[in-house]
Amino acid sequence: MKRHQQILAGILIFQIVLGVITFWPRSAATRAAQPVFPDLEAADIVALTITDDQGARIALRKSGDEWVMAEAGDYPAQASRITPILDKLTQLDTASLVARTEASQKALQVAGDDYVRRLDIELAGGKKHTLYLGTAPRYTATHFRVAGHTETYLTTALSTWELNTASSGWIDTTYVTVDAATLTEIVLENANGVFTLVKDTDTWTLADLAEDEVIAAGKANDVVSKVTRVTIQRPLGVTEDPTYGFSAPQATVTLKTVEGGVSTLRVGAKLADGSGYIVKSSESPYYVVVAEFNVKPLIENDRAAFLEELTAAPEP
Repeated sequence: MKRHQQILAGILIFQIVLGVITFWPRSAATRAAQPVFPDLEAADIVALTITDDQGARIALRKSGDEWVMAEAGDYPAQASRITPILDKLTQLDTASLVARTEASQKALQVAGDDYVRRLDIELAGGKKHTLYLGTAPRYTATHFRVAGHTETYLTTALSTWELNTASSGWIDTTYVTVDAATLTEIVLENANGVFTLVKDTDTWTLADLAEDEVIAAGKANDVVSKVTRVTIQRPLGVTEDPTYGFSAPQATVTLKTVEGGVSTLRVGAKLADGSGYIVKSSESPYYVVVAEFNVKPLIENDRAAFLEELTAAPEP
């Protein structure tokens, strides 16, 4: 019995040692580091598509000297957020080899059908590379593999958290801004009626405020704030789709300026997943998605929402 236990213990030790040999990174001291993409220059990259482990993706493409969201009507992206990623791609090297076998790819989440992030890289000459980023054995290091190769490496140059598939990570989320000081009138139309806000000195109030009504300044200012600075979750593009709901908007806001300028903001359909509403400003060619809390007052406010609740005087 004791002999049998010794044999089992020996097998276990062998398996542990084999695992360490397979997965332990080889340092630069034991193997010469080579660039993963030897001839890659950041300036050569013209497109970058990021896909996450949930299937969400974002496609970024260079248009002239600018970067855009290729699948959202070429909505402007911010080069200042993209260029550092491109530079890091050129820094990837083979210094830390972790595994050589296909069997290890799923365990490290760098397989073609099991990854944390997939990067599709396109160069100016048409050449393409695909890179898989996987698990992070520590905060500062990430496993990665180049498609077409079985070797998995470890890098500190690039991490998955830098490769967000949310549009907000790559664009200026400010959709429209209007200087409230230049406005003279804001007209809100929704299912509850038409409400006109005008400026009385520095206070916004209802144009037809009755003598026995008191404006709720905070609520009026909240509407003004929401229509003069619109922040988006993601752009949809420049082409209207019937499902966007603009044949019968849930809310329409008209803004009038001291110089006679007029602009509109329309709120369309709520997304099926409930994550936001589709919005279109006359000041932009783009249809965009906005968080619910940003447009809820525009859709739901009735007259009472703009007024202070008055307490009835006690009976004598």
